[in-house]
Amino acid sequence: MKKNITIGEKYRPAMEITDQVEADAYFEMCVEHTMRLGKSRQEAEEIERVNLGYYADYYDHGIMARVNRLFHTEHPLFGKTIPTAKEAFEIGLKLAEGGGDTGVQLSAMSGKI
Repeated sequence: MKKNITIGEKYRPAMEITDQVEADAYFEMCVEHTMRLGKSRQEAEEIERVNLGYYADYYDHGIMARVNRLFHTEHPLFGKTIPTAKEAFEIGLKLAEGGGDTGVQLSAMSGKI
C-alpha cells in the first residue's frame, strides 16, 4: 500500500471482500500501513477498525453488516445499529454542541490516511 492514499483508495477494496482469510490479510495490510505512519500496533488496529466501520456505513446494510463481521468492527457513532435519519441527526447535533463523547478520535477518519 502506498504511503499517501485516500480513504476511498484504502477502504473501498475492503467493501468487496467476502472471505475471512482475505479480510484478515487486508486488515493486516491496513494496520501495517498505519504503523509505517508512526502509530503503534494497538493504535493502528483501533484506527483501522474505526475507519472501516465508519466507511462501511456509506454502503448498503448488507455490505455494512458483512464488513462489521469480517473486520470485527462497527460504526464509531452508531455501533452495529442502523439509525433513522432523525436519530443520526440528533447524534450529530449532540456532538456538534459538545454534549457527546464517542470515545473515538474522529480526526482519524478525515482527510488522507
